Amino acid sequence: MIKRIEDTSEFSDYKQKDIYSIRIKSLLKAYGTGYDFAVFYKQTDENNNITAVISRLDGDYTLSANDTADCDELKNFFITLGYGSVLSDDRFYINDNFDSGAVMSTAKKTELHRSYATLDCYPRLMDLFNIEDYDKVDFESWYVDLSHRIRHSCSRAYALNFGGEMVSSGIFSSIWENDAILSSVRTVPEYRNLGYGSVLVSEMMCDIKGTVYLMREKNKNEQFYKRLGFENIGTWRMFK
Repeated sequence: MIKRIEDTSEFSDYKQKDIYSIRIKSLLKAYGTGYDFAVFYKQTDENNNITAVISRLDGDYTLSANDTADCDELKNFFITLGYGSVLSDDRFYINDNFDSGAVMSTAKKTELHRSYATLDCYPRLMDLFNIEDYDKVDFESWYVDLSHRIRHSCSRAYALNFGGEMVSSGIFSSIWENDAILSSVRTVPEYRNLGYGSVLVSEMMCDIKGTVYLMREKNKNEQFYKRLGFENIGTWRMFK
């Protein structure tokens, strides 16, 4: 059975830890259950054990399901409600219209020397937005969401500065307890291949006590992240 949750404590018995559950629980911590644009669901079995948790932010869903989840019920749930996108692992299937890539993770902490650059843990979000590769993203909605998550300790933004100029930036888009999801790592084109991105990511990783996860596009940046200690652990799918 799938039902909308009414209280943030309703996910407390769900013990599956993956990139999807961290994303869902971080969003729940940031927004709670009082908004129409951020809605959360759980699937339970006949013994009332939680088998899957779901978040919806506007029309975009994230699904975390364990091995006992009823995938047919989940599929019918998304088809009936309609969706802009559904993010899940590759055990779940709706149709053939999806993008996919690798999930990577690491709990290693690698400190790289950075005497030539300074880390800014509180960068101006406007400056960060200007160097990120956002395609058709509205700044105001992006700013409101990210600043809200940062205020609730569910996200963090970082920048690496050289000579007073922001040369590389990154975001932990989701933070839950000791774990985090790394996203939006970007270095200004003229400063690429000089080690700035590696220094930034290593500094960010040391700021998280637990595991850092990321979603990587196919055939992109694998060796960069492997050099920093990340390993491929699975496949993500984004149904559209």
